Amino acid sequence: MRTSAGSDVEQLPRSALRELQSERLRSVFGIELEALAEAPFTSKAALREAYPFGLLRVPVSSLARVHASSGTHGKPTVVGYTRADLEVWTELMARCMTMAGVQPGMLVHNANTYGLFTGGHGFHQGAERIGATVIPVSGGFTARQAMLLRDLGGQVLVSTPSYALVIAQAVRDAGIDPSSLSLELGLFGGEPWTDGLRAEIERELPGLRAVNFYGLSEMCGPGVATECLPVRDGLHVNEDHFLVEVVDPETGSVLEEGSEGELVFTTLTKEAMPLLRYRTGDIGSLTFEPCECGRTFARIRGLRGRRDDMLIIRGVNIYPSNVEYLLLSVEDVAPHYQLVVTRPGAMDELLVQCEPASVDVNVEGLRERVETLLREHTGIRIPVEVLEPGGVQRSEGKAVRVVDRRAAS
Repeated sequence: MRTSAGSDVEQLPRSALRELQSERLRSVFGIELEALAEAPFTSKAALREAYPFGLLRVPVSSLARVHASSGTHGKPTVVGYTRADLEVWTELMARCMTMAGVQPGMLVHNANTYGLFTGGHGFHQGAERIGATVIPVSGGFTARQAMLLRDLGGQVLVSTPSYALVIAQAVRDAGIDPSSLSLELGLFGGEPWTDGLRAEIERELPGLRAVNFYGLSEMCGPGVATECLPVRDGLHVNEDHFLVEVVDPETGSVLEEGSEGELVFTTLTKEAMPLLRYRTGDIGSLTFEPCECGRTFARIRGLRGRRDDMLIIRGVNIYPSNVEYLLLSVEDVAPHYQLVVTRPGAMDELLVQCEPASVDVNVEGLRERVETLLREHTGIRIPVEVLEPGGVQRSEGKAVRVVDRRAAS
């Protein structure tokens, strides 16, 4: 039974951590740490071109398991795991979940999908390694999620953040008082989310503290980086297994600490499919300052989602997470929205669809307030459509934030 989180390595001095990374980098790729910035990148396109198993370093017959990405932006990327890879992943998940507050004996309600998606399996493995009890509900059957949370007394909810809100609505629809649930922790990842959405989840599920998890199937799945429960100020990267850089998305040059750019990861312990300088497409920044919790690992801050998610509306760069932040700063807006993109002419246009927080809200006044707020922060006029409560499509996994109707325009 695992009761600690490998605190020795998590609190290594930066110099000792760099020595460990240098040794592992040399062992896996045969290059020196000082020369890493000159090494070529690996892209998602390379994984798709090598589909399904072209980048494996081991025979397919030696794999213990195969997972794949969701394929949100095209053909999914297939990742193989040896038994040693699965063991490392399990240990990393146990470390991350311990960091997020999970303790032996806690009941973990796992509402992440099981299957090719790594989320369900990763949290399941980590919870069992800690000595927690797993309730493998998986995604979907949302009314049942509410019933089981009440009847089985889950203390830890695992899901995407958007699905947590769907479950919260199902709890209310079932006539269950959310404050009567036993929930203490929410472990959420799989999609970008803001502190505003965190506040909404914690309001809808009182007693729960929401913790952010970051991962991608090409690295291992969840388990790459996690917030610590006491501080929740940036996601601690497991730097003994992943070397992280931030680069300029256009030039590929390495950026200084605190600068926003594209996250790039190099695997240091993977057997089946090690990746050198993998460009994630995710936008964020890094800080190397030790956390108040005592960990010395680098932390990801300002995680805004994928570069591919960025919209260019009349020359202005807009991320869905930026819109989410603004929407949730308005008291009368519910935490459900979609961005509808069209191209009626030469340029893309954007329509923001949202919902009122209650049926008592003045819809026309709310629309005007949201449009004014968006114009003040973006410098352009973005029309807003306030739908009836429940009008925005709900998801049982990753939320569909952007609806692309350009082909139909």
